[in-house]
Amino acid sequence: MPQYPNRQFLDFEQPIKELYEQIDQTKKLAEKNSKIDYSQTIQQLENSVFERRKNITAHLTPWQRVQLSRHPDRPYTMKYIDKMLTNFIEIHGDRNVKDDKAMVGGLGELDGETVMVIGQQKGINTKTRQLRNFGMANPEGYRKALRLMRIAEKFNKPVITLIDTPGAYPGMEAEERGQGEAIARNIYEMIRLRVPIICCIIGEGASGGALGIGVGDRILMMENAWYTVISPENCSTILWRSWEKKEVAAEQLKLTATDMKGFELVDDIVPEPDGGAHWDYDLSASILKEHIKNALNEVRDLTPERRTQLRIEKFGKMGHWQEIG
Repeated sequence: MPQYPNRQFLDFEQPIKELYEQIDQTKKLAEKNSKIDYSQTIQQLENSVFERRKNITAHLTPWQRVQLSRHPDRPYTMKYIDKMLTNFIEIHGDRNVKDDKAMVGGLGELDGETVMVIGQQKGINTKTRQLRNFGMANPEGYRKALRLMRIAEKFNKPVITLIDTPGAYPGMEAEERGQGEAIARNIYEMIRLRVPIICCIIGEGASGGALGIGVGDRILMMENAWYTVISPENCSTILWRSWEKKEVAAEQLKLTATDMKGFELVDDIVPEPDGGAHWDYDLSASILKEHIKNALNEVRDLTPERRTQLRIEKFGKMGHWQEIG
C-alpha cells in the first residue's frame, strides 16, 4: 500500500495528513541535530495517527463511507486475490465477444481449497482505470463471469464473488450487446447454481452492476462499502437536479453496511482496520478471508437442492412494505 508522501488523503482525513507532516518535519530535525533524541516525540506522533484514524472511523457519515469506498488507495479485487489466494490462475474471455478487463476471475487455492473467484477490478492509475473501464463491466464481462461459474459447477468448486463497481457500463454498445439480458441471466443462473456461492461487497455496490455477480448463499459487506440501486450523486441529480444534495441522498438511501444488515439484505459485516481498508491491505485481506471461510463452512454441507431452495427463499423475502387502506 502507498506510504507517505505517496499516500492520498480525503478531506476528512486531513488531520492525519497534518500528523504525518509533523512526523516528517521531526525526522528531518533529528537528522540535522543528532545530539537531540526525537524518538519519543516521533513515537507520540505515530500513536496520534492511530488514535486519529480510530476516531475518524467511529464518526463517519454515510457520504464519508461512500468516499472511503472510492478511496484511490483502497484495495481492489486483484489485491484481495493476491493476499488471500495462492496459485491463482486467471481465466479470460466470454467465448463470444472479447475479454472484459473490468471483470476478472479464475481458480485459486484458499488455504488449500480450490475456489473460483470472480470480481470487478478498477485501475490504480489513469492508464489502468481506462483499461479496466473504471470497474464498469460490459455484457461480455457478465457472460465471462457466468462461464466461470459454470466451470466451477462442473468441477464442484465453490464460487466467491468480490463486488466493487459504480454500475454496469451504460454505453450504447453495451446496450446493443444486451447488458440487461446478461445481468438478468446471471441472476437467474446464480439462483440455480449447485455449488456454494459467497458474495462480498468490498467497495461500491451499485445497481445491476453489483447484482450481476451478487446472488449467493451468503452476502458479506465490508464496513466502509455501500450497496444501493443508484449512486448518491445520480440520485441527487434526479431528485434535485443537482449533485449538491449528494450527502442528503446518501443519508436517505440507507446504503451503509449497518443499514443493509438491518434490512437483512446482507448476512454479515466485515470489519476494516481503523481508518479503512486502505491503511492495511494485509489485515483487511486476512479479516475478509476468515469471514469467507466461515461463510463457506456454513453452507458447504448442504445438498445442491437444499442450497438452491434456500437461495430462492432468501432473495424472495427481501424487501419491506406496508399496505395502506
